[in-house]
Amino acid sequence: MRAVRRVIIGRPLTTAEGSHERLSKVKALAVFSSDALSSVAYASQEALVILALAGAAALSLVWPISLGVAVLLAIVVASYRQTVAAYPGGGGAYIVAKDNLGTTPSLIAAASLLIAYVLTVAVSVSAATAAITSALPSTFDYRVWISIGAIVLVMLANLRGISESGTIFAIPTYAFILCMFTLIALGLLASLDILIEANPPRYELEDASRDLSIVLVLRAFAAGGAALTGVEAISDGVPAFKEPSAKNAAQTLVWMGLLLGTMFLGISFLARHFHLVPSEEETIVSQLARTLAGESAFYYIVQGFTALILVLAANTAFADFPRLSSFLARDRFLPHQFLFRGDRLAFNTGIIALGVLSILLVIGFDANVTGLIPLYAVGVFASFTFSEAGMTRRWLHTEPSRQRTLGLLLNGVGAVATGIVLIIVAVTRFLDGAWIILVVVPIIILLLRGIHNHYRDVATQLRMTAGDLRSLARPPQRDIAVVVPVDSLNRASARAIEFARSISSDVTAVHIAADAEDGAELQRSWSEAGVKVPLVIIESPYRSLIGPLIAYLEQRRAERGNEFINVVLPEFVPAHLGEHVLHNQSALRLKAALLFQPGIVVTDVPYHLQD
Repeated sequence: MRAVRRVIIGRPLTTAEGSHERLSKVKALAVFSSDALSSVAYASQEALVILALAGAAALSLVWPISLGVAVLLAIVVASYRQTVAAYPGGGGAYIVAKDNLGTTPSLIAAASLLIAYVLTVAVSVSAATAAITSALPSTFDYRVWISIGAIVLVMLANLRGISESGTIFAIPTYAFILCMFTLIALGLLASLDILIEANPPRYELEDASRDLSIVLVLRAFAAGGAALTGVEAISDGVPAFKEPSAKNAAQTLVWMGLLLGTMFLGISFLARHFHLVPSEEETIVSQLARTLAGESAFYYIVQGFTALILVLAANTAFADFPRLSSFLARDRFLPHQFLFRGDRLAFNTGIIALGVLSILLVIGFDANVTGLIPLYAVGVFASFTFSEAGMTRRWLHTEPSRQRTLGLLLNGVGAVATGIVLIIVAVTRFLDGAWIILVVVPIIILLLRGIHNHYRDVATQLRMTAGDLRSLARPPQRDIAVVVPVDSLNRASARAIEFARSISSDVTAVHIAADAEDGAELQRSWSEAGVKVPLVIIESPYRSLIGPLIAYLEQRRAERGNEFINVVLPEFVPAHLGEHVLHNQSALRLKAALLFQPGIVVTDVPYHLQD
């Protein structure tokens, strides 16, 4: 098993090997923006899916809706620049809310972010699969398995501790950007009837099932708001930038916003111009590429890099979810296992948890992006809102200055704008699935608080008192009582008895006998061997092992004034892993049972069988 683990995960790394080179703006844009930039692959489409409910005429509204989303993007980018400046050590929504708003708002932000990261993986991988199935329609029925396979590969890659290498991210990210801008340029030329002849695919649009209303338009706006997912990643990763890190991060954030806004608006404009219709079988980006490039090599290049950047977007969540989980574990809101790094310096528990949860989502929603988006948007905009509100309160507690006025304005507008969008998403997409997040977030918060209360109670109970310190200073009164459960007189039990005698002069062997004959036979063997340790035979007419032994131990503790009793367990270990199932694992069952008995110390003495 160890050899297999090394092949899959890799050799262990020392802590010193975990240091990483800081990133230039060019490489950092690729590393931290893949999640945000990749959202152009599905954001326009999701707005069209909602508008299509009101018929073909409503599809033209995708352009003004996209303009509104672009304005919101500009507000969020401008306000997050203030966060970058204020938190050069990294300012995620949890940290900002914790510092400025208190525990409960920070836990709401944390719960929202945890959900958003899980959905980032599910949505990004499902969208990547959609890009593949659009180019290769024969794979459509296997979309769930393709998505699961992609998640497992990304999870294993992160368990190996693959760092956020700028070069690894840069090639597909910039190739995707080049493909999108080329596609938009070709589309603009085709719209002007210059050089390019457009041949859009035609999908039938179902009859309108809803009237065009302000509520429907707001639903479409909320769906298109998926374009903003991942915008906060740069503010989380400020320490990874070359110095001056805050300035470089702020400039990179602006470039990310410009690229994202331009590509998103370009895709939306061309989708409206060519009257593209959303389809479950083919994405809007695929339709647009087919419209302008047919079945040429460029079409497959576009689809390939679209799928690749979407997988990279999922990888971004595999970096952020374990990091946030480690912060929560550090503050005792998650189990301590989330705090520790594995052999490859990765937060293994967080990575595996994210992989399992996202796979369950993909299976539950049949790798359908449209079904996942309502859940996605709530978590994203909730984290935005609490981050911006935290920054607003931070500015209120600083000395008056020009910077304070500007920051208060930008973050205040950001908090109000993202808060309004959060309400719009929660209300208009409530029945589409947003209700799930509104139910799950409070449950997660209760769970986080329950874990925190447990650790607080444990710390209280483990805190040393003056009496505890005095007892440590006293010399031991007498030897601890040692009990050795034995099944028969053999090498394993003999070694356990030998060890017990080396640590105490008060040693007793105990045998639980199924019948009188069984006990008498062991007593004869014991006497003939001349063992200098008393043997206690306890008959168990119901053939129970654990109950009678615990009753005996409780009796011994009562006789000795509730002092500790050390139970030394003989256990033989088979030479091969598969041979373990051939034995009844009595020692394992005893250890599990005695763990919950106060005052009982268990020592395991293994006897390794030879091959």
